Amino acid sequence: MTMTSTTGKLAATLLATALSAGLASGAWAQAAGGASGANPASAGTSDTGSAGNSNGGGLPQVQQQGDVSYTSGGVGLDESHALQREQAHWPLSLRFTGPTADYLSGVRVRIVGGKGGEVLNTESMGPYMLVKLPPGSYTVYAKYKDQEKKQAVSVSGPGNAKAAFHWNIQ
Repeated sequence: MTMTSTTGKLAATLLATALSAGLASGAWAQAAGGASGANPASAGTSDTGSAGNSNGGGLPQVQQQGDVSYTSGGVGLDESHALQREQAHWPLSLRFTGPTADYLSGVRVRIVGGKGGEVLNTESMGPYMLVKLPPGSYTVYAKYKDQEKKQAVSVSGPGNAKAAFHWNIQ
């Protein structure tokens, strides 16, 4: 065996070991909730999972922003049905549609309380958003592309406040 062959095998072994250790520690960090790379735009929010079905029954992950809990999605059939089914248990439900009733995602949503304070500022992950708010009067601002719309809503309990936003742009 030549010195070059031995050195090459040693280098390959060391590289494989280093990659294995790096991948294992990355997986451990994600499993432990230590994945970094926080988005400054989401300061004050808690996003412990994707918009996937981590709550069971097809319901997307519930998010937290300050005192407000919300969930958003509805791209797939399971999520869409789960969100529609859950509307009765959430104080506010929002729906976003485009031309010919196309479902929209990526809608910027801001909810402002009766005294002018912003209680939620986020982006929808699909055509449905459910929001847990205390009883009161709110204004919901929904912006898709460059068009912002607003609606006043009155929240008095689960399942009673609904707002639908429709845009004629795709």
